[in-house]
Amino acid sequence: MNIEQKLVSSIVDGLKALYGQDVPAAQLQLQKTKKEFEGHLTLVVFPFLRMSRKGPEQTAQEIGEYLKAHEPSVAAFNVVKGFLNLTVASSAWIELLNRIHADEQFGITPATEQSPLVMIEYSSPNTNKPLHLGHVRNNLLGNALANIIAANGNKVVKTNIVNDRGIHICKSMLAWLKYGNGETPESSGKKGDHLIGDYYVAFDKHYKAEVKELMARYQSEGMNEEEAKAKAEAESPLMKEAREMLVKWEAGDPEVRALWKKMNDWVYAGFDETYRMMGVTFDKIYYESETYLEGKEKVMEGLEKGFFYRKEDGSVWADLTAEGLDHKLLLRSDGTSVYMTQDIGTAKLRFADYPIDKMIYVVGNEQNYHFQVLSILLDKLGFEWGKSLVHFSYGMVELPEGKMKSREGTVVDADDLMEEMIQTARETSGDLGKLDGLTQEEADNIARIVGLGALKYFILKVDARKNMTFNPKESIDFNGNTGPFIQYTYARIQSVLRKAKEAGIEIPAQLPVGLELSEKEEGLIQLITDFEVVVKQAGTDYSPSVIANYCYDLVKEYNQFYHDFSILREADEAAKIFRLVLSQDVGKVVRLGMGLLGIEVPNRM
Repeated sequence: MNIEQKLVSSIVDGLKALYGQDVPAAQLQLQKTKKEFEGHLTLVVFPFLRMSRKGPEQTAQEIGEYLKAHEPSVAAFNVVKGFLNLTVASSAWIELLNRIHADEQFGITPATEQSPLVMIEYSSPNTNKPLHLGHVRNNLLGNALANIIAANGNKVVKTNIVNDRGIHICKSMLAWLKYGNGETPESSGKKGDHLIGDYYVAFDKHYKAEVKELMARYQSEGMNEEEAKAKAEAESPLMKEAREMLVKWEAGDPEVRALWKKMNDWVYAGFDETYRMMGVTFDKIYYESETYLEGKEKVMEGLEKGFFYRKEDGSVWADLTAEGLDHKLLLRSDGTSVYMTQDIGTAKLRFADYPIDKMIYVVGNEQNYHFQVLSILLDKLGFEWGKSLVHFSYGMVELPEGKMKSREGTVVDADDLMEEMIQTARETSGDLGKLDGLTQEEADNIARIVGLGALKYFILKVDARKNMTFNPKESIDFNGNTGPFIQYTYARIQSVLRKAKEAGIEIPAQLPVGLELSEKEEGLIQLITDFEVVVKQAGTDYSPSVIANYCYDLVKEYNQFYHDFSILREADEAAKIFRLVLSQDVGKVVRLGMGLLGIEVPNRM
C-alpha cells in the first residue's frame, strides 16, 4: 500500500469516527500540496461539510487532529481555508523508498494469460521510397506506445502494413526499366530503399518534363493553361505506361510480378536496416498485395447482406448518412480496391490470426475521417473490436526549413537523419570533453546512444496530437528538456555508484526507518513514486510525452539535490547510504522510463 492509499484508508476511518458517515474512497481528493504551502499532500474538505455541519476550517482541523493521532505516517498538518495540508513522516518516505528499492520493475505491470490482447499498427511504409522524417515520428510513437501499453499489463502485438502495390510502386518500377541500366544495390553501393526512391524521383522529373512539353503544344493550338494542363496529364505517355503496368500487375503478369518482387526485396532489406538502427521491431508484417483481395471479398459479403449498395456504373458504396457521415466508395467501377478495402481485408486477416481485444492504429491526423469510417464499417461487418478501435492520431513533423515532398526528392531520409544526429552527438560530446578517456568503440557507442536518444526524446516529448518542428541542433543539448540532459544525469548517477563500490561501500537491500530527511530528499522520493501513476496515465491517455516530461522533471530535481547535498563526502554514514540508495532508485526509474520510450541510457559519458 502506498502513502496515498494509507492516508485515504485512514481518512475514511476518520470520517466514520468523527461524523458517523461511510464515505467511498473514490470520493476523496488527495493532491500534491502546492509549493507555496507546507506539506506533501492536500485533502479538499468541502465535500464533507454537509456531514460535519461545520465550516471548512473547523472540519479540516478535526480531520487533521484525527489523522495526527491515528495515522503514524502523518507527522504534522496545517489548514488553509478548506484545504488540509498533510506532512508525511520521514519514516513513511523511507518505507516507501524501501518498497521501490526492492522492486526491479517498479511501475511496470506484467501481462498474464488473462490479460487483454492489444494490437498496435504503425510504420505503414510504401515500397517506392525510403523511410523519412514523418515515418520516424510514426515509428517512435508506435514503438513507445506498444511499450507503454505492455507496461500496463496488456499483451501486445506490434504489426506493420506495407503498402507494396499501386500506381506509386509502378512509377518506380517503370523508371528503373527505362533509366536504370540494370543498376542494383550491390552495383551502386546504395541501400535498396534509397535506390528505388531515386527512381521514384526520376519518374516525377521525366513526367513533369513531358507534361510541360505537351502543355506548350496544346496551348499553341489555342487551349488555355488549365485545359492544356489537364489534357497533358491525361495524355502523358509515361503515366499511361505506368497505368498499363498496374493493370498487368493486377492481372498477375509474370514479368511485371517478377520485377515487382525483385525491387521490393531490395526495399525490404533497406527497411530492415533502418528499423534496426531505430530500435523498432514488429511481431507480424502484413502486405497490401495480400490483403486487398480479402477486403474485396469482405465488401462483396457486406453487399450481399445489404450493408452496402452498388451504383449503375458497378462501383460499391456504403451509405453512412445515418451515422452523420456521407457515402463512402469501397470498390471502383472497374472492380479495383481503395485504401478502405485494403484496411477491411487486413482487419479480416488480423482477426483470423489473433484474438484481438483492442486495435490501435498509429496514423497521422490527415486520416481522421478514414478511421471514423473504418470503425463503423468494421462494426457493421461483425468485427468485435471495430466500434472501439483507437486511431492514435498524431500531427505532422517538419524541419525548420519547412515541408517535404517525396516526389521532388526534398524529403529527409530517416537513415541520413539518424547518421547526422550521431555525428552531431559525436562532435558535441567531443567538444564538451564527455568522450575523454574512452576507447574508440566506447566513444562510437555513446555517440550512437546520445544521437538517437536526442532524436527520439525531442520527438516523443511533444504531445503527439500537435504538429511539430524537429530541430536537430536544439535536440542535442546537454542542458534543458533534452534526451542528452537526461542521459547525462543517468551516467552521473552510475559514476557515483561506481565510486561508492570502489570505496568498498555496500548498498543495503533495505534502509532503517529512523533517519530524518530533508524536504528535498522527501520531495525526490515523492517524485519517484509518481512513476507508477505516470505509467498508468500514459497508458490511459495513449501519451508517451507524459513519460518523457516526467523523466525530465525527475532528473531536474535530482540535479538540484546533487548540487545541494554531499553524497560520497557526507560524514554521517547513515545519510550517505540513504543518498546512495535514493540515487540508485532515481537512476532505475530514469532507465525504466526512458526504456518505455525506446531510449537507451549510457553507464558512462
